[in-house]
Amino acid sequence: MRNFAAVLLFSLVTIGFFTWFSNFGIPQVDPAPPPKEEKLDLGAMTMEQFTALGERVYKGKGTCTLCHSALGGRAPLLQEAGAISKERLADERYKGEAEDMAGYLYESMVKPSAFVVEGFGKAGSSDTVSPMPDVSGGSVGLSDAEMKSVVAYLQKLGGYEITVEIPKDAVPETEEEATSRAPFKTAEAAIAEFACGACHKVAGEEGEVGPDLRKIGRLRDRSYLRRSILDPNAEISKGFEKDQMPADYGEQMYAKELEMIVEYLAALK
Repeated sequence: MRNFAAVLLFSLVTIGFFTWFSNFGIPQVDPAPPPKEEKLDLGAMTMEQFTALGERVYKGKGTCTLCHSALGGRAPLLQEAGAISKERLADERYKGEAEDMAGYLYESMVKPSAFVVEGFGKAGSSDTVSPMPDVSGGSVGLSDAEMKSVVAYLQKLGGYEITVEIPKDAVPETEEEATSRAPFKTAEAAIAEFACGACHKVAGEEGEVGPDLRKIGRLRDRSYLRRSILDPNAEISKGFEKDQMPADYGEQMYAKELEMIVEYLAALK
């Protein structure tokens, strides 16, 4: 009887400790909503300033360098995108409506499957479907002006004449008028919009750059999964490298979305 009482007491103390730790010992996750659209005074902007905006969007909000880089290797390099746009427009596999370089570069951001470079399509699609999302929506959410500024930047990057025009009819939002997006309702929707499947095997996608997540719940607990999303460089899985995954998902996701994804992954046994 004494042993039973000792075991019971130990169990109650252990349960009490973990209950306290889960509520007060683990930092609360409360990431900020996605960044609001940059306030643009397009009417007073020079082409040089517009191109500089495109560079900021390309390297920042647009997250283009995450995939379009020699390190990432997940998407074609874009330094020569302008030079080969004519070839792609003439390719029989091209399914878009663009007629020139600027049109092709813009279209590739909103309809990335119009032309998929060989070897960069979704697995099993025979390079007919791009893993890249429409950057005008989802977690990236670039405006028309921002996408056109990226086109200007890419034309300058390749040493070509900038043919895109600065939009004059866009009415920039003030900070008070800007609104946050609605949270995604399911983990699958969040995983799709944050393009997790472009790198991981998860939710029916076949990415190969990151670890296979189809049975990750059998191997890792919720704390590890949460930390891997918020601080992906904290622990690198064997065979993979640092800086392959965006480090700002904590800023892009709502806390509810983060927890939905964690629960979804934890259930993958």
